[in-house]
Amino acid sequence: MKKKLHIIWIVYILNITIGFSQETFNIMFYNLLNFPLEDAVPNRLNDLEIILADYNPDIFMVCELNNEEGANTILQLIQDRVNPDFEMAAFELNTSDDEIGDQNDLQNLVFYDASKFILENQTIVSTIFRDFNHYELKINSVNQDTNPIILHAIICHLKASSGTENQALRLQMAQDLTAYLNTLPSDIHVILAGDFNVYTSSEGAFQEFINPLNNIPFNDPANRIGSWHNNSNYVEVFTQSTRTQTGMGGTTGGFDDRFDFIMTSNNLMTDDSLNYVDESYQVYGNNGNSNCLNQAINDFECSGSDFSFSIRDALHNFSDHLPVTIQIETDQTLLDIREFNYSSGIEIVGSNVVNNDLVLKIDSSKNLEELVIYNTIGQKVKTIKLFNSSLISIPCVSLSNGMYYLTTSKSNTNPIKFVKVN
Repeated sequence: MKKKLHIIWIVYILNITIGFSQETFNIMFYNLLNFPLEDAVPNRLNDLEIILADYNPDIFMVCELNNEEGANTILQLIQDRVNPDFEMAAFELNTSDDEIGDQNDLQNLVFYDASKFILENQTIVSTIFRDFNHYELKINSVNQDTNPIILHAIICHLKASSGTENQALRLQMAQDLTAYLNTLPSDIHVILAGDFNVYTSSEGAFQEFINPLNNIPFNDPANRIGSWHNNSNYVEVFTQSTRTQTGMGGTTGGFDDRFDFIMTSNNLMTDDSLNYVDESYQVYGNNGNSNCLNQAINDFECSGSDFSFSIRDALHNFSDHLPVTIQIETDQTLLDIREFNYSSGIEIVGSNVVNNDLVLKIDSSKNLEELVIYNTIGQKVKTIKLFNSSLISIPCVSLSNGMYYLTTSKSNTNPIKFVKVN
């Protein structure tokens, strides 16, 4: 009777796993405040490590990156301290007309988890002032050859400062992006991330981004469109300024503006193959405390349950902006993700994509006797006896191509998956 119940439980778990398979990705955009040339605050890299290790992004988009040395420094930090699978796009200097001001020391770039995304292409979109940078990131899925899913990440940094002249320059930059997007298919998945430097949603540049008549109009996933500047009703989406203290570089004056955004295309809001996770938009470090208006982000008035003082202090020290984060999810199965069932003590060594042998690390303290492999319809296809081995290799040549699930024969723990390929 116990054996029958165990098989029923396995089939139930497999059906749940197959029917509701979702992979979720953490996305972050951050204005780095002239990194690495701004050195008024010592050891800024230590603060960035705290931020990235806490949020653990899968895609990290940035602006105000000064040079390739800074890009390589950030990549090395992420690989050493956060995620060894990270890579970055090719670093490119601003190509846009700089007659308005020398913008060649403020660049955009994307860093990404290369086990989850493949950089297919990158394109510079020139404007009158600063480039938009377009990165095409393909999900590293089992079906990427037959059903490729592409995330188009566009990063920007619009002209700063108030006044009608600067508003007009921001609008012209936004129109340059619209012209470029008119050359792309309307149903692609796009995120537009950047420091927009807009003070209200009625400003021309923002209206250009959300214009429903555009080939690819953008949505505010936070659904907080309005007049943000110095308005405590919108404090939960404020991103700037984190500081009231002078002498740290960047802007002071305290928390009073929504300059930084991640916006989404229509298709990213509705398509199951890749979509925005409802209510996942968050300004990282912002506790939504209305008392934080015009305060420094590390002050007591900005405290709350979401972000601790240590996180807010690192943000305060690193930049005068806060990062913006969203989550997106896909119904695709990723190709190369390490699988480890902690409760049962089974770990796949290396990739979970198998050509010949599936190599497993076994926790001997669990006293496991037998492993079982099931196919996607719950049929048992292989049984493996264990003899107190800590490392075993299971021949899989006889298995058909496709996904399989591995579990123990006695403990009721979720199975882990692997994919057999030629």
